[in-house]
Amino acid sequence: METDKTIRVLIADDHSMVRKGLMTFLKNRPDLEVVGEARDGREAADMCEHLKPDVILMDLLMPVLGGVAATRLIRQRCPAVQVIALTSFQEKELVHDVLQAGAIGYLLKNVSGDELAEAIRKAHAGRPTLAPEALQALVQPGLDEVSPGKDLTRRELEVLALLVKGLSNPDIAERLCVSRATVKVQVSSILSKLGVSNRAEAISLAIQHKLVK
Repeated sequence: METDKTIRVLIADDHSMVRKGLMTFLKNRPDLEVVGEARDGREAADMCEHLKPDVILMDLLMPVLGGVAATRLIRQRCPAVQVIALTSFQEKELVHDVLQAGAIGYLLKNVSGDELAEAIRKAHAGRPTLAPEALQALVQPGLDEVSPGKDLTRRELEVLALLVKGLSNPDIAERLCVSRATVKVQVSSILSKLGVSNRAEAISLAIQHKLVK
């Protein structure tokens, strides 16, 4: 739907059986190509620069360099690369930390092959995917949060609601009958007012603080 180009995927996980299982999930999908396997976060960051993947499936608990730190490093070195956290854990702190580091998605390892493939396609198109369990972790009440979003305009709240639904900027522009440039400005304003650096963080805040219906 998003592109005819083959999406290059790098798998980062310290368990070889997990890596092989993920490759099995993805190998029969002609629009996805696994270009490499990394055994830890440091190796993933190093491989990223010469393999130039489009999307990285990132385990969070790995030796040498964990998935959160690796995600932050990769997003600094290769900002065009999208990272999907793929883990067995759903702790609120992990969800927040990896989204803040720049991950565009958060999935649990019990995800189906079809769901994983679709999340990769969405990530490549700049659209977040968060597992229901991750969303539940995000909506649990915290002690240190101050409700954000009070200064968002009505139109920005409309755009934020469409972001939560997973729409891309062109889709939002078409839905609201405005230019893509206008949507880009509105999304940038939303990120700034919410104090976040990417769409996935904005979506998690919107859900956590019930900014949209």
